Parts: sequence; structure tokens; C-alpha cells
Amino acid sequence: MRHVDLDGIKCLELSNGQLTLLAAVSVGPRILSLRLGDGPNLFAILPKATLDCPGVGVFHFYGGHRLWVAPEVPASTYLPDDNEVNVEAIDGGVRLVQAPHPGTSIQKTMELRLAPSAPKVEVRHVLRNVGRDSRRLAPWAITQLVPGGVAILPHAATCADESAVLPNRQIAIWPYTDLGSDCLHWGSRAILIEARMREGMLKLGYPNPSGWMGYWREGTLFVKKARLQAGAEYLDLGSSSECYCDPRFLELETLGPATELQAGESVVHSEIWAIHAGVQWTEDLAEIYAAAAEG
Repeated sequence: MRHVDLDGIKCLELSNGQLTLLAAVSVGPRILSLRLGDGPNLFAILPKATLDCPGVGVFHFYGGHRLWVAPEVPASTYLPDDNEVNVEAIDGGVRLVQAPHPGTSIQKTMELRLAPSAPKVEVRHVLRNVGRDSRRLAPWAITQLVPGGVAILPHAATCADESAVLPNRQIAIWPYTDLGSDCLHWGSRAILIEARMREGMLKLGYPNPSGWMGYWREGTLFVKKARLQAGAEYLDLGSSSECYCDPRFLELETLGPATELQAGESVVHSEIWAIHAGVQWTEDLAEIYAAAAEG
């Protein structure tokens, strides 16, 4: 591991020879870069993008991967994370610990563990209640990717009943979403979202029993996996996976189950990321599904 600078942000570089990450240390916890070999950064970098946190200040996106707290409430979700994080070495990677913000009782931690010799990484997201009162919440892991590619949101593959007469999927649609957008495609195997919007924004969410989403761009496939916990309650009308898109970036998002987090307790939400090179795009998505099925 070595320290590097990315657009004025101090970062720690982690690499296993195939995959290289830049984890921010002067802000965060954030992951600002993800590269396969000597390839380009797959993550969007957004040095000027901000959101207003009512009564608090300005939230800076920075780009890359972040941990938010669901449900989305601007006054608490958009709390700035502009301060330095505590860095701890762990087996196979690093732990990034945020000091609790004065406006919240929740402490955020990310743990990054690279596979020994494969382009894969485990990202553990931890929310800890350091306050005195319980909080109803869910971990919300958000990855901002550069535009120009296509998001793959796989459908449910099984029927809900033996007669196949009951519905087997549901979709949450955000109010600013144009269902007639030519960037949105309702395929037989997956919903596809092309990240080539010139204006506006869209967002969809759904319970995702497949446990993965993908983003394909110029032959490179980013796969993000998070397990759907059967019988658990999920926020956003039951969504465990979500995808947001506007002209600047596309987000692949996963949520953990809704949790009544008691004082002193923590909740963990894990993702596995993998990058596959040389993946061919075909109408049946055969190579994409084959890559996503790999361990």
C-alpha cells in the first residue's frame, strides 16, 4: 500500500496485481478509483458535484463508491463526509473508520479485502449506533460509474407458484423517471439502462433474488453482488438493488434490510465486486450472465 493524490484528495492505493483501488483517507469513507490492470478508472470522478444538506452545509459527491444511510432524508442522508478517516490495516486490505458526525449518532466504516490473485474485492459496510437512542435504518452502498456503458438488472428467474399465475417481481419507480426514456429497455432477461442521458434522471429499484447487477462498457464488465435476505424487510418498496442515472454518471446501489439499530449495535452489509475483461455484448447477454455466475 502506498499514498497517492487524486484531484487533491489523499488516497491509499491497494493492489493485488490485477485490481487496483484508491481509498480516500482525507475524506470519506470513500473508494474513488477502481482499475483493472493498467486500464482506466471505472468510477466517475465528480469534484464539483454537490447536494445541499438542509441546516448543515454542503455534501460533496467526489465520485466513486460511498456508504449512505437509508431511508433517503436530505437532512440526515446528505451529511458531509469531508473529514479525514482513521485507517487500520486488516488481513488482505484496510479498514476506513469515519468519526461520527455531530449531527448524527451513526458511525460509518468500510472494510476492503482484495482477493489474493483475482480481480475481485469484498467491501463490508458497517453502520454503528454510537448514540443513546435506537435508529431505524438500512445500509446503502452506492457506486458511481462513468457514463457510456449499459447497466444490467437481472429479472427474477422463477415463478411464484406452481401454476405460474401469480406475479413474481415488483419494481419501484422514482417520480422523476420517464418510463418512455430511450435509455431504458425492458428485456426478457434483464432491465437495461444505457448511461447516455443528455438531460433529466431516472431511477428504478427492485427485490433482486439474483443477487447481482452489472455494468458493461467497451468490453469490460463490472459485477456487483449483494445477497437478498429472504423474508427480510427492505426499504424503497422492497428494493435490495437500485439503479440511478443522469448525464454525469450511473449508480449501482444495494441496500441491506431495514434494521432497528439499538444503541451500541452495528449492522453489516457486504458486497463482492469483480471485473471481467473481454466480455462480448450479445442480445441474449450470454457472456454477461456467464461472467456474473462465476464465484
